[in-house]
Amino acid sequence: MGRMQQGQPTGGRAGWHLVVPLKPLSRGKSRLAASIGEGARPALALAFAQDTVAAALACRSVAEVTVVTDDPLAARMLVPLGARTARDVPADGLNAALAHGVAAVRSRSGQVDVATLNADLPALRPAELSRVLDAAGGFRRAFLADAAGIGTTLLSCQAGGELAPRFGPASRSGHLTSGAVELHLDDVLGARQDVDTGADLRAALALGVGAYSAAAVARTLPAMQATSYTYDPETRTGSVLLDDGTPLSFDAPAFDAGGLRLLRPGQRVRVEVEGEGDGRRVTLVTLQTL
Repeated sequence: MGRMQQGQPTGGRAGWHLVVPLKPLSRGKSRLAASIGEGARPALALAFAQDTVAAALACRSVAEVTVVTDDPLAARMLVPLGARTARDVPADGLNAALAHGVAAVRSRSGQVDVATLNADLPALRPAELSRVLDAAGGFRRAFLADAAGIGTTLLSCQAGGELAPRFGPASRSGHLTSGAVELHLDDVLGARQDVDTGADLRAALALGVGAYSAAAVARTLPAMQATSYTYDPETRTGSVLLDDGTPLSFDAPAFDAGGLRLLRPGQRVRVEVEGEGDGRRVTLVTLQTL
């Protein structure tokens, strides 16, 4: 069993014991690099984990949170929030890390109810998580699918049961096949919206992310000011001129994301841009407000 590090856990509270796996920050969120740049990945991965853990510890249904990670910075930043940490002793992938984390929790706390929760749920709300866990309590093993309906954001098992995680590509199918019951809940969008891609991040931001993620996004993806240059109302596409004179085009999804109905050439706008160099593209365009 790996060495456990104790911060300020909510010991003595009845409820679920959550195990949160977290890759070393230098390797996390690799698919986001195309949208935010390689250098921003570690900071966002940490911020997502901080908001996830903070929301979980604020949930009335959660007794404690144990983060399984080999990243020393992540451990240092998550322990003050109230999380416990455990080293990834197996070092044999996500499922092995989760099994190790559950074993560590039960070695310390006995045959408690346990659930694994993704570390990249920046829009998670404590009340949402409580609804998910309350629903999971009715089944020996249960899971919540991600927003795409392909993966899994939470997997639970009752006291004495085996978690038997099947995370990986198409984990929703894997957990269904393994006999876990899928939880069908309509009002827990933040608990389902994990973040792997730029589109996922925009979806999470639309839901409203926690303070750590909001600050990290503001540092790494600052909005730019620009002037509308062209606009076609039939295709909802056009172009803007950044304040440094750089022209950038925008497509219909970027226009729709800004909530606009019309755009006139010469209007001052605020744009959000992803990518670097010649690969930069506008992902949102809206009117500049004071």
